[in-house]
Amino acid sequence: MDTARKLGRTRRQVLAASLTVGSGAIAGCISGTEREDSDGGDTSGDPYSVNMAHIGDVEFDTVPENAFVTFPQYADMMVALGHGEAANTLFSPEMAGPTMNGFYDHLEGVEFEWEHLTNPLENGLKEEQLYDLDSDVHFLDPSYILTTEADWEESDVDEIADTIGPWFGNFHSGVHSDPADAYADSYEYYTLWELFEAVADVFQERERYEALEAVYDDLRSRIESNLPPEDERPTAARVTLAGDEFYTYHLNISGFWQADTRPLDAHDALADYDWDADWGVLDYEAMADADPDVILHHWGITPQYAIGDVREQLEDHPVGSDLTAVETDRVVAAGMRYQGPLMNLFQLEMTAKQLYPEPFGEWPGHVAGEGYPDIPADERLFDRERVADIVSGSS
Repeated sequence: MDTARKLGRTRRQVLAASLTVGSGAIAGCISGTEREDSDGGDTSGDPYSVNMAHIGDVEFDTVPENAFVTFPQYADMMVALGHGEAANTLFSPEMAGPTMNGFYDHLEGVEFEWEHLTNPLENGLKEEQLYDLDSDVHFLDPSYILTTEADWEESDVDEIADTIGPWFGNFHSGVHSDPADAYADSYEYYTLWELFEAVADVFQERERYEALEAVYDDLRSRIESNLPPEDERPTAARVTLAGDEFYTYHLNISGFWQADTRPLDAHDALADYDWDADWGVLDYEAMADADPDVILHHWGITPQYAIGDVREQLEDHPVGSDLTAVETDRVVAAGMRYQGPLMNLFQLEMTAKQLYPEPFGEWPGHVAGEGYPDIPADERLFDRERVADIVSGSS
């Protein structure tokens, strides 16, 4: 496959380019290029390229206005960059959309309109759908397609990139899993914020990225400088309860799925367990052997789960009721692994309070059907107003 990929030029894109030269999305100066807001103004319109290791240099004629989105981290990145309206699809929108807006409710002027979006992976990825959407860019890792979609071959992936728009994504950085054979020699793993940087370059929004990264760096520094000594940190298990089984995840391994737990450096109660897939499955007896001080219930802050119901299921189980985290009321609603930069800020704050209430303030709990809870101003770990100003472009 060619390492340099030209953005597919459909009839719609050619027409759009001829009509919109000179328009831009947000006022500001990015890498020396003058741009103005969506009401009109000058922009250079010069082609540019962005690199993703296993895809190569992806060239764009103009900033994407119509983006195929699967996993919510890319939608969150687009919202953070002021381009959320460009999303034309979303994985599990009824779960991801309300969860994202539950965070954004605390950022004045920031919201994500998700209700019209459909899940492109619900019935398998279809070429016909991609042609109908006619997207400027596809935020999905082609390696994910080849490892999960039996009907797709590398030639199909290449055809979509050549005739519609390029692929841009990195799935296997989630837990540093193995990529498809076609990309094994060139695949590289990225952190969440490195991926965000690449997406920011796709949208030519480096100033926004750098400003948000500064907020993140301050948050990380605040957390790391206030962690208790290692021997005073709790053991924790990141799990999802499903019937009589726990879907399990590690806390501190490499990968952006752990971007909200690894910086907290708690003791992983499941560190001695290993699994070949991206997650494991353990029964109640294994969980009793691990017996974590804190159970971080994965997806617990989403509409898919009610943390009160989870606690009741554990309390009603003869083994679950004896778990230390159940007895001490430390079964808490954790976030989503598909987190972008804005979600990561909130989920880091949330997890810090859940694991270490003394230095970071008590976690107020989560109520099913509601968004991220209100945190008293003097107990917030990052500046909401600063983040909102960056996202809105007023900073």
